Amino acid sequence: MKITNLEAIILEVEVKNPASDALHTYDAGRTVVTRVYTDEGHVGYATTHIGRGKPTADVLKVLLEKELAPALIGEDPLFTRKIRHKLWNIADYHGAEGLAHWGISAIDIALWDIVGKSMNQPTAKVLGACRDRIPAYSMAGWYFDSEKAYLEKVIAVVEEGFKAIKLKVGRYSLENDIERIKAARRELGSEFTIMVDANQGFDEREAIRRGRAYQEYGIRWLEEPLIPQHKQNHARLVQALDIPIAIGENYYSKHQFYDAVQAGAASVLQPDNRRAGGPTEWLEIGAITDAAGLHIASHGGGPVNVNMLCAIPNAIYLESGSLKHENKMLVTQLKMVDGEVLLPDTPGMGTEVREDFIAAHRVD
Repeated sequence: MKITNLEAIILEVEVKNPASDALHTYDAGRTVVTRVYTDEGHVGYATTHIGRGKPTADVLKVLLEKELAPALIGEDPLFTRKIRHKLWNIADYHGAEGLAHWGISAIDIALWDIVGKSMNQPTAKVLGACRDRIPAYSMAGWYFDSEKAYLEKVIAVVEEGFKAIKLKVGRYSLENDIERIKAARRELGSEFTIMVDANQGFDEREAIRRGRAYQEYGIRWLEEPLIPQHKQNHARLVQALDIPIAIGENYYSKHQFYDAVQAGAASVLQPDNRRAGGPTEWLEIGAITDAAGLHIASHGGGPVNVNMLCAIPNAIYLESGSLKHENKMLVTQLKMVDGEVLLPDTPGMGTEVREDFIAAHRVD
């Protein structure tokens, strides 16, 4: 089997009610769909969501089609590690640990989609699955225009069947954070799991101050309290607080995760499909963290993350939005039972995008 072509398609969906965290508003609504074609008819898919900055999608399309794609033609898609190494060397001159890595990650996901399809198995089973479902939490607790809108999102999480939720904190005062946590707890009950995410909004002293307050309310973890480059500062937080620290969504490649593990910077590491490097790198990140006695949780949802978490022994949580929303784009529909998302039985990654969705939202 040989790779014959790569296509990158930009889709755009209008964002009517942009979500906000401590520092950012996500209003771009663009997705780059990567399709890798083979001479045996298998087509691998990957989707890369662009939450902020619409031109990012245009740059990524150029990187995929003009710089990375020529190196794929004629390669056997089952040689995933060989191809990853080849693409890394191409991008390394201008910096592989950046937007180019988004392209490398997308290609790697598409290749593993082909691997699964060629063997007529979900990719998790090809990788060596250790479970057929993964606990999920909903990233629903964004900042909205009113408390009413916030509580409606919280209640919807329960109605959809989740048993855990993540709330944004840090945009305003600590008192505001505590009110948000209390309000959610009133709606959800004492058994519901709550995480909080500061999106790099604090310095070390403020993170300690707020973390000590959060842990009094039984919070599962405090996510990204500091900028990701401050690994030693995160390590001091781990020592100062009882609440677990979770980081990793902004780390590129196994090397940055290894550095974070060596520094003792977190208890939970969170690979992001766009940045971490695709399934090939996910497996090594999983091994590094497992050897250190740490846990893995995904940053982001969708079938790629489900496949990877079902193949990594130390995985504990899938991040998700509403499955009703996430399922709109893809042919494969994720399902949740008792707060856990099931591994799809679709061969491959389950990343194939509906043709009618592409037709309705394609901009390039």
